[in-house]
Amino acid sequence: MDNHEVERTKVSRVGRENQVYSAKTGARVVAGCVCLSKDKRHVLMISSSAHKDRWIFPKGGVEKDEPDYKLTAQRETWEEAGCVGNIVNSLGTIEDMRPPKEWNKDISSFSKSQDEVISHPPRSEFHFYEMEVTELPEKYPESNKRGRKWFNYVDAKQQLLLAKRPELLEALNKSSIVKDI
Repeated sequence: MDNHEVERTKVSRVGRENQVYSAKTGARVVAGCVCLSKDKRHVLMISSSAHKDRWIFPKGGVEKDEPDYKLTAQRETWEEAGCVGNIVNSLGTIEDMRPPKEWNKDISSFSKSQDEVISHPPRSEFHFYEMEVTELPEKYPESNKRGRKWFNYVDAKQQLLLAKRPELLEALNKSSIVKDI
């Protein structure tokens, strides 16, 4: 896949006024990366900004001035994980089927529930890409807000289940990470 050099900004973009939403479902359009080591045995995960003890993948909203979702994925991966690399594969579109936050103001009860995730229009439409990591600079826009850590497949899967993020697990499973470790 053709790769463009991501601008290594000092600060993250913020706000939702320039966000892109799906005309079909109304879902927020989000792009991110599943960042793999060269040997594909480990995936880089970041701590969630909302729940510091949960590990997720770098991702964020596509903005109106970003016509290519791959560029958004690279920008968000730089801002949140300080990760630079080559996009080697598109993992396709994955819908986030968690209930929208507006549906239930007691979101903590959902987070602690053992129930299955119910079906409804998606909250977000994720466009994930597999990135082969080439560089992990120490300083990046959110280095003071987030941790980053390498996980093997089994541990990454466990972290995503604990975080109740089946859509992120789907992206991991679509990637070429080595799954037999």
